Amino acid sequence: MTGPVLSEVSDGVGVITLDRPEAKNAIDKATAEAMVAVLDDFAERDDVAVLVLTGAGSTFCAGMDLKAFARGETPAIPGRGLAGLTEAPPAKPLIAAVEGWALAGGFELALSADLIVAARDARFGIPEVKRGLVAAGGGVLRLPKALPYHRAMELALTGDPMGAEEAHRFGLVTTLTEPGGALEGARALAARIAVNGPLAVQVTKRLVAGAVRWTDPEAVAHQRTLTDPVFRSADALEGARAFAEKRAPVWTGR
Repeated sequence: MTGPVLSEVSDGVGVITLDRPEAKNAIDKATAEAMVAVLDDFAERDDVAVLVLTGAGSTFCAGMDLKAFARGETPAIPGRGLAGLTEAPPAKPLIAAVEGWALAGGFELALSADLIVAARDARFGIPEVKRGLVAAGGGVLRLPKALPYHRAMELALTGDPMGAEEAHRFGLVTTLTEPGGALEGARALAARIAVNGPLAVQVTKRLVAGAVRWTDPEAVAHQRTLTDPVFRSADALEGARAFAEKRAPVWTGR
């Protein structure tokens, strides 16, 4: 398969690769649509028991393509969220294999996964507030369930990043690898899951996720009533334009 999202299957593991390295694998509308096609294909395939999501090049994903956003594009799929993933994770287990940066929506894609394997020098962050936006792809909902409240709040309000080793100490990252080894580590973890009964694995995932309300439709709906006005605001457009023009934003609070 060619395009902004690549896919391959081996030994029961389906690997999804964001393939826009020139844009740090940022998500635009075309990438989101391609992701949905791959996710739907893997959902139906009996030879795929576990999914792995990774990014081409040195970055996992830089999040929403702000240049595309400034042009009026959205990378969210109705009812499914960012890249067709954040509001409707697959029934099969999903492992994020993170090299380099997982920023903004990129971190939210990783948080949508059930397990995260990361290189020791990987970095995570939700810097949306720096662009006048809100991490509405699950970041502000899932992060406080994965980290202590005050550390999650600090990351969300400052937009500053967290290193993989700290994320591992908190349990957010399941497995640390040496740089360049995240995909191999994720494949090894996926293989340990893929040998188990597929129906049992899927129901177990559903029960564990449900126990902590990892994907909570009511919370997502409530979030949308608060965040939609922010995304339509003048500040949101200014933040995206400032990023594209490589300058500091000028906020108006409107």
